Amino acid sequence: MHVMIKSTLLTLLLTFSGLAQALEPTEEAIRQYSEAVFKGDDRAIAGQRIAAVALLPAFYAQRGFQPVWSKPARFQELLDVLRGAETHGLNPGDYHYPVLSAWPDDNNPRLQAGRDILAMDALIRFSYHLHLGKIDPDDLQPDRDLTRRLHNEEPTALFERAVAAPVLDTFLATELAPKGAFYSGLRTALAHYRELARSGGWPFVPGGATLHPGDRDARVAALRARLSVTDAALPSTTATDARLFDAHLEDAAKRFQQQQGLEVDGLVGARTLAAINVPVESRIDQLRINLERIRWVFRDQEPRYLIVNIAGYHAYLMDNGNIIWNSRVVVGKPYRQTPIFKSKMTYLVLNPTWTVPPTILKNDVIPRIRQNPAYLVENNMVLLDRSGQVLDTSRVDLSSVSPNYFPYTVRQEPGPKNALGRIKFMFPNEHSIYLHDTPSRALFKRADRSFSSGCIRVEEPFTLATILLDDPQKWNEAKLEARLASAKNETVRLKNPITVFLMYWTSEPDGQGDARFYNDVYSRDLDVLKGLQQPFRSTPMR
Repeated sequence: MHVMIKSTLLTLLLTFSGLAQALEPTEEAIRQYSEAVFKGDDRAIAGQRIAAVALLPAFYAQRGFQPVWSKPARFQELLDVLRGAETHGLNPGDYHYPVLSAWPDDNNPRLQAGRDILAMDALIRFSYHLHLGKIDPDDLQPDRDLTRRLHNEEPTALFERAVAAPVLDTFLATELAPKGAFYSGLRTALAHYRELARSGGWPFVPGGATLHPGDRDARVAALRARLSVTDAALPSTTATDARLFDAHLEDAAKRFQQQQGLEVDGLVGARTLAAINVPVESRIDQLRINLERIRWVFRDQEPRYLIVNIAGYHAYLMDNGNIIWNSRVVVGKPYRQTPIFKSKMTYLVLNPTWTVPPTILKNDVIPRIRQNPAYLVENNMVLLDRSGQVLDTSRVDLSSVSPNYFPYTVRQEPGPKNALGRIKFMFPNEHSIYLHDTPSRALFKRADRSFSSGCIRVEEPFTLATILLDDPQKWNEAKLEARLASAKNETVRLKNPITVFLMYWTSEPDGQGDARFYNDVYSRDLDVLKGLQQPFRSTPMR
């Protein structure tokens, strides 16, 4: 695309260079600026570095160097859009806003041309960030498999449509901003928490022993005052005893724990107290971080898609903006992290076999075989030779095997002990990651659910399967159960493949104007925040 823009630009600049005398003074000044920017002679205006060094000159050359922002009302509209970048968790200063908002009201053609080009560069910058995110996720984690393409049309045509749009903000919201309840919900929560910050945030609750319902403690009044700031259902005072941890406060503590992804027990111990005392400014940063993460992927998605929020230990099936299925999930341990990517789910496997991955084979299975030669039989596992043939384990000497010498593949056959349960959901990817059932149900009751080796265990897989198979006559839950009861390994293709997003969000909207906040289990938030806080780096936008 850069080559196409550059070729077009060269043609147009050559055409107009011979017609300079026909241009109006402001147009001529824009042409001179464009040539200087393109050639690299001067890529700064009023101390602000131009980013779109190929796109901007091509855009102006294509329109005969006519200014875009000469009408005061239209320029003010742009300023309002740039100031509104903060509602997306972005910094208006990254888009020349302080300089443009203080630009002198002067008819000097050079000044007018400079303002026009700087304003257009600001719009291009903001559009890129709104559609793709300010940070390139590959700079943080190279294996994310996320594309970064501005739009499915030639950029100069896109921005010509933008500046011609009756309402610029509506154009950006419709064409470039992420769609859906997750993004809009986090923006609503961001506005709410910024209002809380302007009102002074919330009070600090002193540390101490765990507070229990029924306790009388001097810290209870501070706890009530803190929770009442973010919980409208909790009375801010009690008519009986300010030191009493009463039933209203217990309910509020449980609601808070639910919101924070904590164990919901109504007790205010160390973890709950730590979450209570997170400053409002940190919650604002957390919302900004996750708005950025949504911008990395949420564009041009289909009406129906599946999201796994790794940090939130939850999966959601979305249909036209509504959650039609959700389930708790177990994800990868911090040292066996579930990767971030998107792919297309195309088939399911009923009664799957499980080929033990090399890492688990080396670290877990082989040591257990050495301790217990009957381990394979007890766990419905078979040995395969290098040609894929099943071996008779009674004829194989397993006493001498070691993690460094094991010339076999281990496969677990379908059955109640199979690590993948009775169904797996396949979306081919280079990481060999998928969703699956599990016989280990107890972990779903834990608040922290990072226990797998990377794949995603699903608490409610069978309802999801019937929805995705989308054939009530053939695939209702009773008939699915009958097929599973056969113990026959079977592949079933989806007639309507579905996009799967494996995301890492440490906050997400709760659907009621607030947000849920989760532990940063993989310690990824800080790098995103640093990227957002850093001044915009003017790498050329093509």
